[in-house]
Order: sequence, then C-alpha cells, then structure tokens
Amino acid sequence: MDLRLPRPLRAGGPGRRGRGPRRWLAAVAAVAVLAGAGTWTAAASDDAPRVHRADRALDMGGGVRIDTSYFTAGSGRRPAVLLAHGFGGSKDDVRGQAEDLARDGYAVLTWSARGFGKSTGKIGLNDPKGEVADASRLIDWLAKRPEVRLDGDGDPRVGVTGASYGGAVSLLAAGYDRRVDAIAPSITYWNLADALFPNGVLKKLWAGLFVNSGGGCDHFEARLCRMYQRVAESGNPDAQARALLDARSPSAVGDRIDVPTLLLQGQTDSLFPLGQADAVARAVRANGAPVDVDWIAGGHDGGDRETDRVEGRVTSWFDRYLKDDENADTGPAFRVTRTGGIDSTDGAARLRGASGDTYPGLESGPRTAVLRGGEQSFDNPAGASPPAISGLPGLGDSGGLSQLTSLGVGVALDFPGQFARFESAPLTRDLRITGSPTVTVHVRSTSEDAVLFGKVYDVGPGDARPGLPAQLVTPMRVEGAGEGGGKDVHVVLPAVDHEVRKGHRLRLVLASTDLGFASPTAPATYTVSLKSALRVPTAPGVRTAAAPLPAWVWWLPAAGAAAALALLLTGRRRTATPPPLPGLAEVPLVITDLSKRYARSADRYAVRDLSFRVERGQVLGLLGPNGAGKTTTLRMLMGLIKPDAGEIRVFGHAVRPGAPVLSRVGAFVEGAGFLPHLSGRENLELYWRATGRPAGDAHLEEALEIAGLGDALARAVRTYSQGMRQRLALAQAMLGLPDLLILDEPTNGLDPPQIREMREVMIRYAAAGRTVIVSSHLLAEVEQSCTHLVVMDRGRLVQAGPVADITGSGDTLLVGLAAGIADPVVDKVAALPGVESAVRADGGLLVRLTPTGGAPVPVGAGAREADAGPLGATVPGAAVGAEADPADGSGGRGGARSDGAPVPNGSMAAARLLAELVRLDVPVASLGPHRRLEDAFLTLIGGSA
Repeated sequence: MDLRLPRPLRAGGPGRRGRGPRRWLAAVAAVAVLAGAGTWTAAASDDAPRVHRADRALDMGGGVRIDTSYFTAGSGRRPAVLLAHGFGGSKDDVRGQAEDLARDGYAVLTWSARGFGKSTGKIGLNDPKGEVADASRLIDWLAKRPEVRLDGDGDPRVGVTGASYGGAVSLLAAGYDRRVDAIAPSITYWNLADALFPNGVLKKLWAGLFVNSGGGCDHFEARLCRMYQRVAESGNPDAQARALLDARSPSAVGDRIDVPTLLLQGQTDSLFPLGQADAVARAVRANGAPVDVDWIAGGHDGGDRETDRVEGRVTSWFDRYLKDDENADTGPAFRVTRTGGIDSTDGAARLRGASGDTYPGLESGPRTAVLRGGEQSFDNPAGASPPAISGLPGLGDSGGLSQLTSLGVGVALDFPGQFARFESAPLTRDLRITGSPTVTVHVRSTSEDAVLFGKVYDVGPGDARPGLPAQLVTPMRVEGAGEGGGKDVHVVLPAVDHEVRKGHRLRLVLASTDLGFASPTAPATYTVSLKSALRVPTAPGVRTAAAPLPAWVWWLPAAGAAAALALLLTGRRRTATPPPLPGLAEVPLVITDLSKRYARSADRYAVRDLSFRVERGQVLGLLGPNGAGKTTTLRMLMGLIKPDAGEIRVFGHAVRPGAPVLSRVGAFVEGAGFLPHLSGRENLELYWRATGRPAGDAHLEEALEIAGLGDALARAVRTYSQGMRQRLALAQAMLGLPDLLILDEPTNGLDPPQIREMREVMIRYAAAGRTVIVSSHLLAEVEQSCTHLVVMDRGRLVQAGPVADITGSGDTLLVGLAAGIADPVVDKVAALPGVESAVRADGGLLVRLTPTGGAPVPVGAGAREADAGPLGATVPGAAVGAEADPADGSGGRGGARSDGAPVPNGSMAAARLLAELVRLDVPVASLGPHRRLEDAFLTLIGGSA
C-alpha cells in the first residue's frame, strides 16, 4: 500500500526544488485509526509553559495496537513532530526530548513500535506494510488534533525524527507519505542489507544482537526469523535474504525522499557507519532537497552521542523548516566532532567541531600514500579460529571497549600467519583523514571464494601501539578468486575522521578472519599484492574552529618575567648546604622524613614524614587526592620552598633554593607562559638565554626530537592548539636534557591522541637512563605510562612500589555478563586452554588465567627488565596496541605479535579468551582486569578522594 500523498508547497518555506508554484490539495488515506482510552497527565517542570501528556493505545488494524504518548504545551495550533525510538527500546526512551520539543512549541507524538514496550504485533524491521504504515496512520491522527497546524485537509505540518531504528522510520515515512515536511534521522541506515551483509559478508555479532535485543527470533515476522536462521547457519547471505532487507530499507524509496533532511551519523559505529549517511545525503540532494550532515562523536559502539547538542540542532532544523523561521540557525552544511582536550576533573574528552560550507562526501581532497610490501600469502584457519579482533560490536555502551583498551590490546588484534600488511614511509607532515581511504589489490585463493577484512592502522614511531581508527574494518567477499590468476579488487576502507601525526605510518592490513563477521570455515590460503597506492581523502574545505587562547597567555608572560627575575636573584645566593653523599651520586632522588607545615599552623601538615627513593630509568607516578600534598612535595623538590624537617637528595646533593644540583632537574608546571607573537623555537631560545647557561648546553635539537614538535616550531605560539602548547612546555622542561624531569599534570587539555604522544615522550625520555616523575589525576593514563607509583594521602605516604605490585596480578579478569549462564557453560570456560579457573562473582564471571611464571606483568602493559631498585625490578613498558606489539620486542611471555615477535601473555591471553567466550555463546557485556589502578587507588586512600 503506497501511502504517499501529494505534498503541498509551503508558503514562506524553502519549497521543493524543481516543482512549480502550485499548491496541491491533500488527500487523506482511508485507514482505520481508532483511539483507545486515553489518559492526560501534566509533566512537572520549572519552565513555562506546562507540558501535558496524553497516553493512548491506537488500533492499527489486524489486531495490532500501538502505545502512544502525546505532548503539548501552551495554546494555539503548532507544527507536529513524530519522535521515534531506537531498536529494543520504547516510547519512554524519548520522553525527555518530547517534553523539550513541546515546550519549544511543537505537538509531539511518541510511540512504541510493533513488538516493543506495550505495543503488540510482530517486529517487521520497518516493514512498509507494518511499521511504516503505522507512522502514516499516526500522521492521520495528528491531522485531527485541534492543536496541530494544518497545510490542508488531513495534512498536518509534521516532521519526523529518531535514532537508529527510529531514524530509519524518519526516512521511510518521508519516502512513503507526502505529508512529511522535514526529517532529522540519527545514527541510522540507508540500506539494511548493506549494513548487515556488507560486501556479501554476514555481520554475525550485530545480526545476533539485533535478534537478541528484539526478544528472540519468535518476536519477529516469520519470514524474517526464517531468513536470519538460514543466513546465521550458513554464514553466507543469499540473494533472497538481501532482497527481503532491501525492501525494508529507505534506499527502496530513495528517489522519493525530497524533504529538508538533517543527517546525524556516529563516528564510533560499526553497525551503521558513516558511509550509510553518505548514501542518504547523495540521494536526497539529487532529489533537490536541502541536506546538512553532522558526524557526531559517538554511535552504536559507544562514545559521546552529544545528546544536548544534537537535540538542540534538531529543534533548530524544525524551527526553520516547520515553523518557517528564516532566522533559525540550522548550523553548517557539514560538521564533524573532534576532540579538543581533556577535562582534568573526570578525564572526559572535550569536543570541538570542524565544519565546511558544503558536504565534502567521502573522497574529497585525496592524497596518495605509497605502500611498501610485496606479494604475501596467509591462511584462513580451519573453523576461522582464532578470529582477529577489530572491534567489539554492541559492547561500547556497557564499557567493553574501554575495559579492553585498558588490557593493552587496543581492542584490535591480528594473529600471525592470518594477514598481510603493507606500510607507508613515516609521514613528513600531519595528515587528517576525513572520508574513506581506497586501494586496489590483487587477490588469489586456493578456495573458490575468499573473504578478507581490510583496515588501516595508525602506527606511531618505533611501532608503538598501532591504533585502529574507530575500530572499523571493511569486509569483502571476493568471488572467483580461485579461478585463473585471481582478480583485482577495489577496496573502499571505512570512513573515519582521524589525524595521523607527522612521523607516524599508515599500515594496510588484509586479514582472513574477524570476530564480528562470519568467515568461511574451510581452510584456505590467500595471496594478495598491491595494484595501487593508498588514496586518502582529506576534505580540505573542513576546518576546525580555533580554540580560544586562555587568559593566561596574555597576563602570564609579565608574571613569568617577574618570577624569572626573582629566581635569577635567588640563584645568585649560595646557601650553606650539607655535603653530598657519595653513595647516592647515581640515585636521582631520595626523600627522607620530609615534612612541611601549613602556614601559621603548628600541628597541621601539608606533608608529613614522607620517605621514598627513585632510581634511574623509572617513570614514577605521584598519586593522591586533592590535598594529599603532591604539589607541596614537588615544590620542595624543585627548590621553590623549604621543608620544615627532613631532606631531599638529588644525585646525593641536598636540595635548597638555588642549589647548583637543580640544574640537573627540569620541571613542567601547568600553565607555562610563552610570548604569543614569537615562534615556538624563539620562545625556547629566549627561555634558555634567561637561565644564563651556555647555548651549547641546551641540547635544543635533542629535546625537540623527543617532544615531537615538528614543523610547528616555526609558527607563532598564538596559532598553537592546547596540545601544541603543552608539548612546547614539555620541550622547555627538557632543555639541557635534565637527568630528573618533573611533570605536573602534563596531559591537561590534551585529546586522546595527544595524551598517547605525551606518554610516548615520557617513556622515550626515561628509556635513555633518565628519570621522570609525573603527577596526574588520570589514573588510567598513569597505569599505562608509569613504571612505579608513590601514593599519598593527607600528606603521608600510603604505598610505594611497581605498578604491578600495587594493582595486583594481571592474571585475573572479570567477565561482565549481559545474561545468566548455566553451570555447564561455566565449566566449559574453566576448561579452556590457558584458564586455571572460572567462578561466578558479583557482576559476572571471575576468570583466572594460567600463570606464566616470572615477575608479574600488569594487565594492559608489556614488560621490560631494568636494574633492581628499592621500588622493584620489573618495569612495565608501553601498552600493547593494535596488533599487540610489545614496547621493545623483548617480550617472551606467551603469544606472538603480528610480525612474529612475542607479546606479553596478559594482552594476548585476554584477546584469545574473548574469542573463546564468543564461540561458547557467553553473553559478554564487558571484559577487564579484576583490579585496575583506579580500584587499587580508591582502596588505598579509603575513599578520601
């Protein structure tokens, strides 16, 4: 049944491009919509006007009743909005947004789709004769409401919005019903067959989650249930399955969607990736309607969905195209959210927008990256096991992604012998990827068909922690790869917005398996070679909004100059200091019985009886809640204030204000002042001249290389981002290559890639035999960066030692469960190779891995051996990232990384455990170390944070 009605031209609005200036008389579809018993309620709010809600069950015919809520506020006629919910939810999920829209002058109707909430009927995955027809009947109901503005008989002024499943309803309603005037779909699909069967490969985990969140196969229409069971069993989507989903997709009526469309798509979304929104944008624009595209930070795989900003933009969109408010700010034609620093209070990423005057698509401004690597052969293992891991579909919202990242596997893992890789040379400048990279490869197979999984890694210097942007992968079924000499395949890789920094490399990986997809179970050998360079889109017309310069940039230089003068005057005074201790000449720091009282207090201490020792090569984390005495300790260490009792020895010399040994100490203090009109290099040179030390002692180039400032050194500091200013301050602290480097909150204001780079800088600096002390509130970052910890509380030492000793062994993992499991399943988990025991625990299943001997390896970190010192002997190195590379290749604790080198047992075993749990159909909701640094820290300080 085609419920499309003639769409009128809106007076004062944008109209419909390509249509004449005539007004159609709207007709009303002959459908039975019977109102059930309704209940009116008022939603309390501090804001006027009061929102009234009416709950009704509407009869859709055929025994199906739809549960609805109707929201209004104020008086008079106003435009209407249909607000749909996501798959597995109900109308209750969108009540808050409905009330906000009602206060903004809309009549809002929400409803639970068939099979969800209190609505009856079978789930039809937006069947045109089911859910889509229901939406048209709801529009019929709105047309009869006295509060709703009409454009003609039976034709209400109406917009439709919703996320995911509800976003598809928005698109389908616009395609099937001519009365829809504007839509704002979010994180949704254009073609459901492409989303679940991309390039002919079954997205098995997402397909299973779809069925599970719908209540099981019996809750779906019978033909959908039969289709799913057939495809899930074979692992190979057939033409009939694809046709069934094609018919229920917006793409089926794409040539008829010609209303103003705001598309909001998630960047962390392996279910409906950015390419789905791109297809919508191209189709709607071809129909002559206005389209804006917004790539939000989060998606179905987790992350920040920017709810407040998104709902505000949707309201503005409807203000423009439903209320005809030409002054409404609908935003840029294209916007993408990028991280713009870290909130030090909670570690959350601050988000900033980049925008363009036009939507660039997925192939704008291509740059070519030449990849190296000859023809390579690799295996598809029997049973497609163990599978590579690119992402964890459906676990993002429950913390699975972040927990696994803390394991050090970076959520991405490729197994040796099961992939080919091709790599670029280090980049000579930063590269912002915005869109879908593409490459052509030649594929041969010993089987008739081949299934490959393509992905592009961002590989940092020294092969440290390769990252997989947004954890996305492109599957591809290559038919006829076993015939003749194989065939060429044009690979369109996942669309992302990701910055690759200068000195990093691009790595193309083609793998034979992936945890999220169905692969052939028969063993085969694939052979691949490159046929083209990698083309990378850069969207040059998209620019990030400049971050405002903080106030300290303007007032701090003068204050800094005064402070520098005071330090110079102080430095000329030589106070009597105790003689050096020869036995400590090679020890960077020894603090003994250190105490400092608060001013004007005889019995209140900022620091009391503090003692610890730090050795060469260590990265020491100084932790404690606010008021623990960390800053006071660092100020005494830097010679800025005198202790009341005890002493500090740096390389055997007692520290006093102006002590000569302080020339071997470098310090990074948050809020370093730079002259904004000078370049980065000029600021550093000016600072060094102010110290009065010889220019040759600065080791400027070495410090700059470690800090990784690159070409930005030649630019004025006023053009720097917060991250660049932080790195410039770090380079300033490293001038002279001090043997002891003190960093106070070095990651404040940095986004996640910049935090990772700062971590790499600290590890590189200490690797040369120098020592780093870092004070930070970001416990997850400290856990990955530091080798040793000193925990303080209320001025006293609580505990000191290696990170592994404080967090506990990494051999125990907590598996969070989305549903209960039977005892035989627990027994199967306990019997898995590498598992010592599996027992039920609060929150899930406690799995203890078989110990591998030797010193404990912290979960999420590799290990490198260092000389024994008073804080321990095992030094955790850089966290293992995508492809599980150890920090220095020494490893040897079980497993192997993607190039054949061994990797730490903790990360590899966790990845293999996850694959086995999925194979056993264990409903995994999360997976993480049983005891993280955060848990240990809160235990040690007794909740005083």
